[in-house]
Amino acid sequence: MSTRDQHAQARMSRRRFLKTASLFAFPAIVPASVFGANAPSNRVNVGCIGVGRKGLGDMRHAADLKKKTRVLAVCDVDANRAAFAKRQIDRFYKDKGCTAYGDFRDLLARGDIDAVILATPDHWHASPAIAAAKAGKALFVQKPLSLTIEEGRAIADAAAQNGTVFQVGSQQRSDPRFQWACKTVLEGKIGRIEHIEVGIGIDPGGSDEPVMPVPENLDYDFWLGQAPQAEYTEKRVHPQKGYGRPGWLRIRDYGAGMITGWGAHHIDVAHWGMGLETSGPIEVEGSGKFPESGLWNVHGDFDLTYRYANGVVMRVAANSRLQQGVRFQGSEGAVFVSRGALEAEPRSLLASQKKLAKTRMSDIEDFQHMENFVDGIRESKATAAPAEVAHRSCSACLIGAIVMELGRKVQWDPEKESFGDAEANAKRSRAMRAPWQL
Repeated sequence: MSTRDQHAQARMSRRRFLKTASLFAFPAIVPASVFGANAPSNRVNVGCIGVGRKGLGDMRHAADLKKKTRVLAVCDVDANRAAFAKRQIDRFYKDKGCTAYGDFRDLLARGDIDAVILATPDHWHASPAIAAAKAGKALFVQKPLSLTIEEGRAIADAAAQNGTVFQVGSQQRSDPRFQWACKTVLEGKIGRIEHIEVGIGIDPGGSDEPVMPVPENLDYDFWLGQAPQAEYTEKRVHPQKGYGRPGWLRIRDYGAGMITGWGAHHIDVAHWGMGLETSGPIEVEGSGKFPESGLWNVHGDFDLTYRYANGVVMRVAANSRLQQGVRFQGSEGAVFVSRGALEAEPRSLLASQKKLAKTRMSDIEDFQHMENFVDGIRESKATAAPAEVAHRSCSACLIGAIVMELGRKVQWDPEKESFGDAEANAKRSRAMRAPWQL
């Protein structure tokens, strides 16, 4: 093992290492007669692009499907992360069948890859997702779907045009509590929806950070990709030791902040409960606060109001203002759901769901969401969170981000996917640094 590999392995905490070892503890080479219909030739071959904080978990969930999948390749612009992911897969299958790449295009060129898991930073979703769809690969994309509304539309169109089996990482759709909440609302058990409240966490700002030498293991120019040229500092990208929360999540060149980070989950649930999964609001207003200095510059405190053609008003605000989660207020009752709670008024609605109301979202839902994706490939059926639904949820979040930037009300046409004015429409896209383009 090289010194670099030894250092990368040492970066993992003992807890994470033990968890990883337990996940990859069973033998993979079994006679085909044992599997029958699930023979190795019937497995979905998976390639993982982006194997950092979220990507490692997605990779493990895919591999842990045992008889249904085989992870053949991993890819990351950080060579240490790619090497670590490869070692985990090699240990899991007890062979050397996994290949590590630094360029996603090399992975996509492989004809034996059936499905791709894309868990890169938000600004790196569109190009590989569209390329994967055109290459005939099924796609699992971490949320939020896109950096801009234009990119989201391009991804959804590519998936539709190429018949792509698609799943976005909206794992709440595989959580029984969120499923029950939306089913209850859709069935009219709380009457007509009057308004919805969505509480979302926020990120604090940070200090200015010193310019640093680019680590040898990181292809920093490739990491920047379409984003503007910027000097390297570790808190702009991701930790070089461990897999803690990366700094790029708090920088507007690479994401929109928690309005998409959490909004892609909770606004998605609100649309689901309203039956508006492939539509959007008609008007949004409100405000948000942004740091005045420092490297991290996504929004902090915010308060937005969305209006829909069906008359429903939805307030989306920081969780210092609204309880984290989604509350549907109806003419005859209410339902509140979050990853730690399920409540209803009248309480009789929960009479048969007492056990469900006491559970919390766990790693099991993440695994089931991945299995739903793989079953969609194997059985040619719809997934829980397809591309168009993912785009509409993300675009509603991005409209909110645009309102925070403009500081004024906007009108939105969900059919044409356009605003009522040129200034807002210009924010549906961002310039892309050459040579990258949609």
